[in-house]
Amino acid sequence: MGRSRYRITEAGAPHFLTCTVLHWIPVFTRPATVDIVLGSLRYLQQQGLCIYAWVILENDLHLVAQSDDLGRDLARFKSYTARSLLDYLRQHRVTMLLEQLAYYKKAHKADRRYQFWQEGSHPELVFSDEMMRQKIEYIHQNPVKRGYVSEPEHWRYSSARHYAGQPGLLEVTTRW
Repeated sequence: MGRSRYRITEAGAPHFLTCTVLHWIPVFTRPATVDIVLGSLRYLQQQGLCIYAWVILENDLHLVAQSDDLGRDLARFKSYTARSLLDYLRQHRVTMLLEQLAYYKKAHKADRRYQFWQEGSHPELVFSDEMMRQKIEYIHQNPVKRGYVSEPEHWRYSSARHYAGQPGLLEVTTRW
């Protein structure tokens, strides 16, 4: 039996996804670490990943996305960003975060010193327009609910700016 009851149920359909840093460690507090995530998402977009909405907070990210093989694309994303972010932390001698990523690493991950992402992404099939609007609203309201900004489009690392007619950091598809 797998570790999660969440599965990508329809390969080519949009899914709401969450990627969380192990033990909710705040890694995305520096623009350079967020740029690694955005760069990976841009690359995957060039390979066919369609992103409808996204937000990056200090220790997790949410997005609604779809592709022909979303499971594969998500695995590629997590693998590449984990390696790149760990390299960044080592190069910049962010030892406290590295020590936490080593300490909280799951025992079955014996082939590595660190674990960056929590396992799974809790994919939820977006099966209707109403659900798509609800997930996009949830994504955009996340920084507001945490008290970081008063308006969703004020959060730099979100597609809310795009939906408000402002330039954003990552292209999104607003028609589904």
